[in-house]
Amino acid sequence: MLAGIVLALAMALGSLAACAQEPAKGDAIVIGSIGDASRLLPLLASDSASGDIVGLVFNGLLKYDEQLEIVGDLAESWQVSEDGLTLTFRLRPGVRWQDGRPLTAEDVRFTHQKLIDPAVHTPYSSGYELVESVEVLDPQTVRVRYREPFAPALESWMMGIIPKHLLEREDLNTTRFLRDPIGSGPYRFTRWKTGELIELRANPDYFEHEPHLGRYLYRVIPDQATLFLEALTGAVDWTGLTPLQYRRQTDTPYLQRHYRKFRYPSFGFTYLGYNLKDPRFSDLRVRQAFSLAIDRPALIDGVLYGLGSAATGPYPKESWAYNPDVPVPARDVAAARALLAQAGWTDRDGDGLVDRDGQPLSFTILTNQGNEVRRQVAELVQQQLKALGVEVKIRIIEWSAFVHEFIDKRRYEVVLLGWNLSRDPDLYDLFHSSKTKEGEYNFVDYANPDVDRLLEQGRRTFDRAQRRRIYQEIHRRLAEDQPYTFLYVADSLPMVHARFRGVHASPIGIGYNFIDWYVPAPEQRYRRLAP
Repeated sequence: MLAGIVLALAMALGSLAACAQEPAKGDAIVIGSIGDASRLLPLLASDSASGDIVGLVFNGLLKYDEQLEIVGDLAESWQVSEDGLTLTFRLRPGVRWQDGRPLTAEDVRFTHQKLIDPAVHTPYSSGYELVESVEVLDPQTVRVRYREPFAPALESWMMGIIPKHLLEREDLNTTRFLRDPIGSGPYRFTRWKTGELIELRANPDYFEHEPHLGRYLYRVIPDQATLFLEALTGAVDWTGLTPLQYRRQTDTPYLQRHYRKFRYPSFGFTYLGYNLKDPRFSDLRVRQAFSLAIDRPALIDGVLYGLGSAATGPYPKESWAYNPDVPVPARDVAAARALLAQAGWTDRDGDGLVDRDGQPLSFTILTNQGNEVRRQVAELVQQQLKALGVEVKIRIIEWSAFVHEFIDKRRYEVVLLGWNLSRDPDLYDLFHSSKTKEGEYNFVDYANPDVDRLLEQGRRTFDRAQRRRIYQEIHRRLAEDQPYTFLYVADSLPMVHARFRGVHASPIGIGYNFIDWYVPAPEQRYRRLAP
């Protein structure tokens, strides 16, 4: 009898412990961002703010887990044929769109049709142009055939699937859906107050499980200093820190007690991009001169406070495609002046500015509003190029206008921007000469037949060792051609309020398991949902 009582007591205590460990539901998370979203449709979400939102509202067939392994998302299983030309996906049963309609293989086929539709201004079409057919075998099964091998095929099906029944009669470039999306993901779109707030709410019918956090509030605060002050008051739960903030402003007792900060290399790079249709910048010698005149260690030490590394080309050191034999350009002002002189740019009148045909070498760097690091980098580049006799002006533009009115319409001379890269090293969309239409990513109009050939070859090669050689050669060629001046790879520096549990850094960052984040009930701040 005593043993039975002890056993029953142990079971009861175990049950209580299990209950105590069950993640609580409720609360809200407030995200702070310097930029607003622009279009909340996966096929057109070309900026990071839009990508953050659509990643919670939509699902792809596949996704990466925290260790960068490909796992199922909408697909519960998939098969790859021996020749690599056919993918067969089996969808999870019972998945529904947020309006209650079933998600089926017809939606997958429709998504592909729109990705290759020339009337749709998507930057992602090249990932689907080698698809020969998308066949619906039954409502839960879709078969994708390729005309030729396509190495990034599985990653390409991480694109968010869109609902046919809502969009088949819509112009995707102008549909109201861009601002009022309905997806299949863990969060449902609720409202968007332009330039201020986007709100999402947990989807109770999500196929994995209902997210523990009830609301996701994406606040737009265009100034990083103001954004940091909002965090100091507890009004923002998750934001990115500037290097200065990370190094010198987060060691206060309040922040140490109430926030956790993280540091890991970002998978991307920051660059100066040139309008190569401009005859000044189409001259390789001018671009090479600028690359030699810019002091990358000074940028990293002075602006990033050492929280980053110099970029030698498009791949960071964490990429298997990185070419270790490409050196960081050492600053050499004399060699840079010589290159400019070869291109006809000299200081003929002694005013300190180089000129050609009576016109000084003067241009404006455009960058986006709210990014204090980029503003400071632009100012340092301005000073460093002044030593060459080059006049640089700086103009800062609100993000949405910057993308759609200046980048897409080629109304710029030089831009200061950054790319977040996919884990597959395919850079076709960024540098292939065919990807220069409005809304596409090769907006600098770079064209090199040899690089085109290598990009095409890299997509058709499955062997990792062969692909590595191809992409290392692409790395080297781009470092020589300098369509961009590759500046640095900054560390990611997110800060998250300590009341959130389940937050872990991994090779893919901290948001990979966001639906599992929770706040214990006694610590919840936003307990009741507004009507």
